[in-house]
Amino acid sequence: MKSFADPAQALHAPRFFLQRGQLRANFEVPGRAASLLAGLRRLGLDPATPPPASRAALEAVHPAAYLDFLRDSHAEWQALPNAGAEVVANIHPSPEMLAQGAPVPTGLVGRVGWYTADTSCPISAGTWEASIGAAACAIAAAGEASAGRSAYALCRPPGHHTYAARAGGHCYLNNAAIAVETLKRAGAARVAVLDIDSHHGNGTQGIFWDSPSVLTVSVHGDPSGYYPWYVGHAGERGGGLGIGCNLNLPLAQGSGDAPWLAAIGTGLTAIQNFGADALVVSLGFDASEHEPLNFLSVTADGFAEAGRMISGAGLPAAIIQEGGYNVDLLGTLLERFLTGWGG
Repeated sequence: MKSFADPAQALHAPRFFLQRGQLRANFEVPGRAASLLAGLRRLGLDPATPPPASRAALEAVHPAAYLDFLRDSHAEWQALPNAGAEVVANIHPSPEMLAQGAPVPTGLVGRVGWYTADTSCPISAGTWEASIGAAACAIAAAGEASAGRSAYALCRPPGHHTYAARAGGHCYLNNAAIAVETLKRAGAARVAVLDIDSHHGNGTQGIFWDSPSVLTVSVHGDPSGYYPWYVGHAGERGGGLGIGCNLNLPLAQGSGDAPWLAAIGTGLTAIQNFGADALVVSLGFDASEHEPLNFLSVTADGFAEAGRMISGAGLPAAIIQEGGYNVDLLGTLLERFLTGWGG
């Protein structure tokens, strides 16, 4: 299996993180990538640096104005009086504002609130370069899948919480969605996304909500008590022509291996019934029992079995790294998953 990583991922080193009214150190640190790289190399997988992501590949998912915001906002922010080191919103448009026709603001502070969903996506000097490097890895892995092979993309920062024009939850570009569009441009008529990060893939769901050619499946912690709080419930089935092409499988806190693997099995059955030509796997390790914000309590054996099960579907897959924040264990969990994948 080929793997891809971009050195620019180390340029994104966010500091701001607000949790329950307290400022804490951000969990999405460059050490995550270092741990994953170590795991790859223990498997004998030396990741290649992908070609740069083209603007066209990014705009297949994200509008130009949003991409320009991500690229330029940090430099603009630094020109504001008394600006902090990172771009963080202090207001987001409420449903009432949007219902009354609120436009995209011209001022930077307003645009930051418009283009971000929460305070968990601070933008620093290296965020843009790291994000487009992560997207390049997803594109390269999708290129392998379009040729009938599976590949792993070490994407940092992750992406599945990003909507078409809104960052959130440590995510800036939706790498999984970019991989889907890459596969579709290469000829795939139907693509499935299987998201096994412990958080609902709300951005991916939102991007493909109306699409009949993309099935989105997410196995995650019950959003009644877990990020992203508002979506990820079982009744969300898609809209318009995409009705029936979204499947959420929320799980109770502390579920452990058996319910998690059973939900993955349910998702794989739906993918088989959908008739997908290719698969995008949003791979998060934050379902681990050893996560700093543990919710689902999945063991290393569980991740190995998940790799075996998903590989057994027989679809060429672009495996896109999402969350997982226990730096000491990430590489080991990736080893277990990919070893299970290889049988």
